[in-house]
Amino acid sequence: LEGDVGSGKTVVAAMALYNTVLSGYQAVLMAPTEILGNQHYESLNKLLGDKLQIALLTRSQFSISNFQFPNKSKISNDKISKQQVTKVIKNGEVDIVIGTHALLSEKVEFNKLGLVIVDEQHRFGVEQRKTIREKTANPKVLSHFLSMTATPIPRSFALTLYGDLDLSIINEMPADRKIIKTRLV
Repeated sequence: LEGDVGSGKTVVAAMALYNTVLSGYQAVLMAPTEILGNQHYESLNKLLGDKLQIALLTRSQFSISNFQFPNKSKISNDKISKQQVTKVIKNGEVDIVIGTHALLSEKVEFNKLGLVIVDEQHRFGVEQRKTIREKTANPKVLSHFLSMTATPIPRSFALTLYGDLDLSIINEMPADRKIIKTRLV
């Protein structure tokens, strides 16, 4: 999925993520930086946070929105550890996981992974994209894959011509969208 900054790629991703969860699977969105991961986490919480359990997992940040630990547990959402977050992800108690390269850690496993979305996919290698798709407890389930970018690069176009990718382009901005200003500082 290709589109300019602000064209609506995150909304398209949210629809795919939500549909995956409604079908009984977990979904993951992997971003190359903590800043972008946080942006996706905040956006998806605004769109879906009242309906789903959404986790953020990066090298230095971890949280779960709309999640209650069992009453027997003395864990509250403001006192959770990274290990507790990875445990509930593995148990399938989290619907959507947003993260960075931290998702590629051996400690991170998914219960029933149905969809992997990689934002700015050119910032990840082939092995990294393969690794995240295979992180499911059920080896018979091969997750769907969506890559998103605002930066078309030759490798992505080559994959659409010679590989197994289809290209969808959002070529116009949503109505009343603010103009994106890029500055060099």
